Amino acid sequence: MSTYETVLVERPDPHVARIVMNRPAARNAQNLQMTYDLNAALDAAALDDSVKVIIVAGSGPHFSGGHDLRATTKNQAGEDFPPIGNWGGFREPEAHGRFAREQEIYLQMTRRWRNLAKPTIAEIQGKCFAGGLMIAWACDLIIAADDAEFCDPVVTLGVCGVEWFVHPFELGPRKAKELLFTADAWSANEAHRLGMVNQVVPAAELSTYTLAMAKRIASKPAFALKMTKEAVNRAVDATGQQTAIDQAFGLHQLCHAFNMQQFGIVVDPAGLHPSFRDTVKKA
Repeated sequence: MSTYETVLVERPDPHVARIVMNRPAARNAQNLQMTYDLNAALDAAALDDSVKVIIVAGSGPHFSGGHDLRATTKNQAGEDFPPIGNWGGFREPEAHGRFAREQEIYLQMTRRWRNLAKPTIAEIQGKCFAGGLMIAWACDLIIAADDAEFCDPVVTLGVCGVEWFVHPFELGPRKAKELLFTADAWSANEAHRLGMVNQVVPAAELSTYTLAMAKRIASKPAFALKMTKEAVNRAVDATGQQTAIDQAFGLHQLCHAFNMQQFGIVVDPAGLHPSFRDTVKKA
């Protein structure tokens, strides 16, 4: 079994892989290392014929605080980590390089995770914010603890929501606008009422319940599970979801360009903690 710097891989059942984001001191915020570690661990589980179901979880009190705006590593997407996409342009300056980077680590990675040919379950406790929502939404099922909170605060930063823009599909257009316009955190019960979450369970029972669900699914024929996931994903694709995500990604980049022109930084600094501003400006 492979080991990773920021991700733990567990096998709680012969047919279930549990991939755990493991930066609890940072609320499992995704720096580049974690993003590529998570991708590698998911790829390995997808290629392991003994694995029929994949659980994605977070260590500590929170699932994910989103993308790590405090990251100070000099590593570059697509350079220091082998690229998973074919956009290129990672070494190009300013807008070109930023577009290539965000295509790689936000849009294309999330699309790959969504299309893994095995059922995936997000096991969510505590905060699931911004980039954490992208991971959860890429999974087929979401099981939430009763203490879970969901939020996309990116409009506060002058950008039109996270890059994997499936808010209208997950929540319906009016509730999607409410989530984005207000940047409020919504409870697990509210997310369940809207159909975004499959089940809400007591926090102490989250892992046990999620594993039991995974084992029930894993008792089904592997090929039938793959084809069923493909059938549902194709039905959603036929509604235009993938085109809508690509369109929203272009608007996301337009927001970055607008902020750069207005403020000299890719997001509106009014929405940032002061300690983030220099880091984000260089991103």
